[in-house]
Amino acid sequence: MKRSTPWLCCVVGLLACGVAAAQNAPQVITAAGAYHPLPNAAYQPDRHAIYKVVFALTKASDKPGQVNPGIERVARTVNLYAAAGVPLDHLKFVAVASGPATGLVLDEEHYKAQFGTANPNLAVISQLRKAGVDVAVCGQAMAEHHYPDEWASKDVTLSLSALTTITELEQKGYALLPL
Repeated sequence: MKRSTPWLCCVVGLLACGVAAAQNAPQVITAAGAYHPLPNAAYQPDRHAIYKVVFALTKASDKPGQVNPGIERVARTVNLYAAAGVPLDHLKFVAVASGPATGLVLDEEHYKAQFGTANPNLAVISQLRKAGVDVAVCGQAMAEHHYPDEWASKDVTLSLSALTTITELEQKGYALLPL
């Protein structure tokens, strides 16, 4: 029994170091999504689980020069899971913009023409895409806002509609998170 004690201490120490390293991991999405590390808080994500979430982005920013609050929360969610040690390939995230949030997906030229300022969401969208998050826009909302499809950023997926995207993903086991 005494021989196993040093070995057990080493294993526990390595696990503790791994958890500490994961909790202190740098942000994956740096353009938005700041969070407060809370390694001792309850309900920590399981690093081995697969997380399937569809985020419904339906609100506009208070000011066009500010990052959309919904896309900011998607970025925060990615950062929180990554900081908890969940690999990015375990995050099956889709963010769908519709209604008043539709404009957040516009490319630089068309956002500036519509809102008079640079699009603060593009860096976030690009980083989310690189992290494996599918940022989509409701095609019906694009049409209702009179935005031609080609005005959407190249990092954005044009979906038939937010309604069909959300219901299709829920049928596939995705949890809906309205933002």
